[in-house]
Amino acid sequence: MNATQFAMLCALSAATAVVAHAQSVNVNASAARTEGIWKAAVPPKPMQGEFDGFDPLGVAAGARIKADCSLNWVNPDDGKRYCFSSGTSLVYFLDRPHANIERARQAWRKLKAQQP
Repeated sequence: MNATQFAMLCALSAATAVVAHAQSVNVNASAARTEGIWKAAVPPKPMQGEFDGFDPLGVAAGARIKADCSLNWVNPDDGKRYCFSSGTSLVYFLDRPHANIERARQAWRKLKAQQP
């Protein structure tokens, strides 16, 4: 098992624990219908990531793909948060995070220069 597979297994285990806990808690039924189970796992204050919250793989490709930071990764080297638009994007990114960050930084400078 490589580091990426281990990280995904840990994330899946954590998500399973959150769901099991949420199911065991007696919740007001009307609140559950309007709020949803995942509201308990999403921070009340929106998180902000690098690249103004855009998906780093999209940025690396020259596109601004908005991510809501519910899927994110914090670089253990510098503490910066990167937000992803999909689980596939996150898994692909984690295969070579430092190379993907560098590609995204180079493309981000170009994207920022193009802004009016």
